[in-house]
Amino acid sequence: MNKIFTTLKGLSLIATGAVIITACSKGNPTSTNPGKESTVTGLAYNEENGFEVKDFQGQPEGPNLVYIEGGRTVLGSFEEDILKSGDNVERTVTVASFYMDETEIANIHWLEYLFYIQRDSSQEFYESALPDTNVWASELAYNDPYVEHYLRYPGFRYFPLVGVNWIQAVDYCTWRTRVVNNELAKDAGVEVPEGGGRIPLESGVVLPNYRLPSEAEWEYAAQALIGNQWLDENQTHKRLYPWDGHALRNPYGKQMGMFLANFKRGRGDYAGIAGKLNDGAMITTYIYEYPPNDFGLYNMAGNVNEWVYDVYRPLSFQDFDDLNPLRRNGFLDEEKGYDKAGFQSLIDDHVRVYKGGSWKDVAYWMSPGTRRYLAEDSCTATIGFRCAMIQAGTNY
Repeated sequence: MNKIFTTLKGLSLIATGAVIITACSKGNPTSTNPGKESTVTGLAYNEENGFEVKDFQGQPEGPNLVYIEGGRTVLGSFEEDILKSGDNVERTVTVASFYMDETEIANIHWLEYLFYIQRDSSQEFYESALPDTNVWASELAYNDPYVEHYLRYPGFRYFPLVGVNWIQAVDYCTWRTRVVNNELAKDAGVEVPEGGGRIPLESGVVLPNYRLPSEAEWEYAAQALIGNQWLDENQTHKRLYPWDGHALRNPYGKQMGMFLANFKRGRGDYAGIAGKLNDGAMITTYIYEYPPNDFGLYNMAGNVNEWVYDVYRPLSFQDFDDLNPLRRNGFLDEEKGYDKAGFQSLIDDHVRVYKGGSWKDVAYWMSPGTRRYLAEDSCTATIGFRCAMIQAGTNY
């Protein structure tokens, strides 16, 4: 004999013998479809003087961002430790899904930034944001044209920005978050607070913060091992570079024999010979040059090194968590431990990691697991950056 027990509005429990089946005429509530009333109090949403639940259709798309599906990976160098630094020992970790710029930040992007902050910020801040074009200068080389033209000449618009330090890159991320979210709010009809105040996250129309990627995120995105998963949860091999194989040249099709990245080919050889400039760049090159990796990211090897968020420590791979690893400071590895009698270490809480190799580096540094470091207020002609962003509202 069947018996129907009505418990809550729209919810029935049907008992047949020992089997109980739960049915809900409208389905369970979700973030994008929370229903008209609370499932725990029965109070209606969005009534006068009641709790307001904004419409939400998922995290908006951020300009230039590519989705990086997270997962398990092995961080650390797949290359020989030629410097005997022991600072990139292999470690299995899990990295949550996130977003990353498909390209490096280019000169035109920074000129746009300078335009708006000159109009909206103090002269002091504007001057602090100017790249150091003298990073190209050399007493024993004629690099003067790059000093004068690289940043502002239109022909270099979509070449990667250089001459910015880690602090400037972080400031750019803050500015980009504000202007992108202001535009999204205006498009959605949400009031933007006067004076650049915070648009409530509850509005559902704004993005999380743009920021520098963690070292783990950057390395994971560069490896792009999503292209190596053939059977169930197994990745058949790791990658030395962001592409398959140990070769630096394309082995397929019409591009066979062409280099896959912009790097220094050998001593004194930046591009090859006239009439056959194989890697096409004596310095930096177009940010969309060379094939993207399996995540759709361009120039994750070569062109310019890239700043990441992490403070540098040799033993980070030993210390950090195995879920979303990040080193913010000297926790468990204080900087004072590196200063010995008569010796001043370069390691402190204001030294940051950079990765990826550049136009001026040999191929060794293009392996995603290799790592170097520099003071956060320093800059060179070989370091740029790209932004990243969390994927909010997800458990993976």
